Amino acid sequence: MRVFIKTFGCQMNSYDSEKMLNVLIEQFSASVTENVDEADVLILNTCSIREKAQEKVFSELGRWKPLKIKNPDVLIGVAGCVASQEGDAILKRAPIVDFVLGPQTIHRIADLIRARQSHGQRQVDISFPQIEKFDHLPKTVTSQVTAHVSIMEGCNKFCSFCIVPYTRGEEVSRPFKDVIKEIVGLTQQGVREVNLLGQNVNDYYGQLDSHTGDLALLIHYVSAIEGIERIRFTTSHPKAFTKRLVDAYMEEPKLVSHLHFPVQSGSNRILSAMKRGYTRQEYMDKITEIRTARPNITFSSDFIVGFPGETDQDFQDTLDLIDAVEYDISYSFIYSPRPGTPAADLPDDVSLQIKQKRLKILQDKLAHYAQQHALNMRFKVYPVLVEGYDKRTGNLLKGRTESNRVVLFNGPKEAIGRLANVQIREIHANTLRGQFESMYQEKEAYVG
Repeated sequence: MRVFIKTFGCQMNSYDSEKMLNVLIEQFSASVTENVDEADVLILNTCSIREKAQEKVFSELGRWKPLKIKNPDVLIGVAGCVASQEGDAILKRAPIVDFVLGPQTIHRIADLIRARQSHGQRQVDISFPQIEKFDHLPKTVTSQVTAHVSIMEGCNKFCSFCIVPYTRGEEVSRPFKDVIKEIVGLTQQGVREVNLLGQNVNDYYGQLDSHTGDLALLIHYVSAIEGIERIRFTTSHPKAFTKRLVDAYMEEPKLVSHLHFPVQSGSNRILSAMKRGYTRQEYMDKITEIRTARPNITFSSDFIVGFPGETDQDFQDTLDLIDAVEYDISYSFIYSPRPGTPAADLPDDVSLQIKQKRLKILQDKLAHYAQQHALNMRFKVYPVLVEGYDKRTGNLLKGRTESNRVVLFNGPKEAIGRLANVQIREIHANTLRGQFESMYQEKEAYVG
């Protein structure tokens, strides 16, 4: 079985794609192909966050239709959030689809394929069996230095613009022992950095013996695992960012000096309409607390432009917030209503022309600060986790700083899979160029 998976959306979707592939490798001795024309199974793992997500899915399925006509035995599946949202409607609109499964049922993909092959009936499973999927997923097999580890599913925040609580269900946390076991297994394969994933990861409360432990405690446990050099977590909600989590930045040097901290808007009025649960000042107070705990930390964020009712002053409040925080590389989007969310019933009274104009202004400001962060790195030495050789250049090593900046440099092959001290020399559009200094020694001082 040759499998082609196309993934849209967040890191959770990427994680789910990897897990589906692991199931197919275990159950069918499958292999990955980058060529859709030679695939036996094609899977579209979808995201419903952005505008016209459903149309994007059906457009891709339209491009796959000739493959099905040419070879009716090719199996086509749709997974992810659009699958969860649309369900049987996908089968009605796209007869070429053989199976549909939601984010919580990816572990059942082999069963759906067998049922389709055995009974001839197209299959749909978009149920929400809580945390069951993690008990049935095979061990991750990887050759990478970094890995994503999903520690919880779902979200209970119900922001007015967000479809995730409806497509991924309510928050459910994995037990401590299961998370630790997975990470230990990853370190045995050479993984040195883990990114703890959740839709609202800092609401994690996992079972630990007869009690529950929060994300801060989990970070302490993960930090103690031999082989782990770096810890990240994504995505955090400001309302759930506890004092214990702030303290972790003082106590755990393996927790990277970079935090993705989505704010969405700098206007209190818009934040209230979004049902974010915090004010601009509360967000800034948390920024100050975190910077006090880790002075060299950098922040990235998410922004929505043109939310219903956004005035020029609301937009200016967002720009002022960006000036106050000076974010590193961040993400911004024009608001688009997601069917089924409370905000979808609000009058979308900001014209597309205004939305596009505001987005350009905001992105230019974000790019300015991202460039300043890059320029401030020049001639300083940073520990870089070396992932391997850069595919484009072939002879340069590729790694990432704690702030998730990609660095290319000449260095010894033995650095792969380890931390190396690299001096940043050149700033390019999407990468940094550096000069290898030495191998990094744990607990040594460094600039950054």
